[in-house]
Amino acid sequence: MQKTIVSRPAPVAEAELPKDLHPVLRRIYACRGVRCSEELDLGLGRLLPVEQMDGAFEAAQLLFQAMREHKRILIVGDFDCDGATSTALSILALRGMGAEQVDFLVPNRFEYGYGLTPEIVELAAATCSPDLILTVDNGVSSVDGVATANGLGIQVIVTDHHLPGPVMPAAAAMVNPNLPDNGFPEKSTAGVGVVFYVLLALRSLLRDQGWFDEKPEPNMGAYLDLLALGTVADVVPLERNNRILVHQGLARIRAGRCRPGITALLEVAGRNPRRVQASDLGFAVGPRLNAAGRLDDMSVGIECLLTEDPGRARELAAELDQLNRDRRHIEDDMRQQAEALLDTVLMKESDLPLGLCLYDEGWHQGVIGILASRMKERHHRPVIAFAPGDEGEIKGSARSIPGVHIRDVLDEVATGSPGLLLRFGGHAMAAGLTLEAHRLDEFRVLFDSVLRRRLDEDALKAVIESDGEIDPEDMNLDLAFMVEQGGPWGQGFPEPVFHGEFEVIQQRQLQDKHWKLVVQPPGSRQVFDAIGFNLVSACPSPLPQRLLLAYQLDVNEFRGNVNLQLRIAHMEAA
Repeated sequence: MQKTIVSRPAPVAEAELPKDLHPVLRRIYACRGVRCSEELDLGLGRLLPVEQMDGAFEAAQLLFQAMREHKRILIVGDFDCDGATSTALSILALRGMGAEQVDFLVPNRFEYGYGLTPEIVELAAATCSPDLILTVDNGVSSVDGVATANGLGIQVIVTDHHLPGPVMPAAAAMVNPNLPDNGFPEKSTAGVGVVFYVLLALRSLLRDQGWFDEKPEPNMGAYLDLLALGTVADVVPLERNNRILVHQGLARIRAGRCRPGITALLEVAGRNPRRVQASDLGFAVGPRLNAAGRLDDMSVGIECLLTEDPGRARELAAELDQLNRDRRHIEDDMRQQAEALLDTVLMKESDLPLGLCLYDEGWHQGVIGILASRMKERHHRPVIAFAPGDEGEIKGSARSIPGVHIRDVLDEVATGSPGLLLRFGGHAMAAGLTLEAHRLDEFRVLFDSVLRRRLDEDALKAVIESDGEIDPEDMNLDLAFMVEQGGPWGQGFPEPVFHGEFEVIQQRQLQDKHWKLVVQPPGSRQVFDAIGFNLVSACPSPLPQRLLLAYQLDVNEFRGNVNLQLRIAHMEAA
């Protein structure tokens, strides 16, 4: 797939930013729409006030009533990292505030499906007998599940961030910044962030009631490491409020004041907690937690986050690491099958449809989301990967590209053919759906027709957005450290990428997959180490003498030595 390097436009004039910033950092921030120095203040005092999260105090009132009356509270979470951190946060904070009966239940995705289904409510009633169910990172589409709970006399508080459908569940309280009437300004708040605001409201309410007069009041800042992990791993846009949560959580982790489970997961992934970045949470910790929900039971991941025992945390982290290795093997097999499937019917990239719908009866439900992401990255178009579901059904996981709101696409398909989609929901960039297996071809046709109405084919051209070129004299460890510390970087506030031409001084392959280079800017005496992961297949040996590189500045630490390394995102002949 051809990629084009383009310079990011700067919607804000650099002159409006502080003069004492390095010129490269000023350019970076301007390209991300940062308008003034105040927007770079990521202190907790800049968090949006809890009063702006509509429904939070109504939910807090119900939780307070349950605590005062010694009722049983059950947390029902999603089976991904956002759901796991939301669940752990809720249990730790509620217990810290004095709730006496708090437990959790995570639906097994293979037995009960997504969210608060009637089956999970009936299981909860039979095994836990809850008086109140608090959903975290799910529930906005659980119309039947909430109705079942209401019929059993169980109150339900829904906290979620997914987009609502046409019918709302009849919950006792609903907190979701994406509800049409919710005025919370930052709609990208992750599930863990939504329930954090509910818990802030609860602590405020308890404080006003004198609840803490004779018992300790928990410090909600102690849970910011969970907020950072869940927010980054769910790949929500890092609007300013999310950046504050992530920045503060990373600071706690670096200071050694985080959950033993997060420390253990970083260590098993070979990451240094003292220098942790948002990308470490997204690419090292998050996948290991997600592996539990994809292949087994997310309760393993939640226990890892809850335990106070560092030894037990290391045991659970090792178990999650092995699950992640298993997940990678399954994913590799599925990706090879998907590429072979495309090769049998298509000869070249130009023959690909606007959106890919891939299915194999041997694929694993828990891994199709990862497969869809990998295929989307490779072919730069919306992808839905399907696996067998309940009898006669298939379940799909969709991933999209900028400019295509995938949940809206599915909604248009559902409107055009009522009954075709048995269930669906999700975000702009990711969604899930279920349909009858024999209607897959019908779905493919409708999916393609909706995309043709919505999608400009220029959106299928893969673009690498660059923050421009760097003068060789500025390419040093000082700037690399400034860029590293200038984040947090992530979805919607991307890690800086630069580009430029370089002479290839040395080249060698690592494991037949990665390029290890020594490069030199033309006309400069400086040389730089560079690493291009998984780029050998795209750029086979021998490389041309001069390359155009898109790269990131990387602070490489190895055996106690620290040096600047260029981490190559894309390379082509200059």
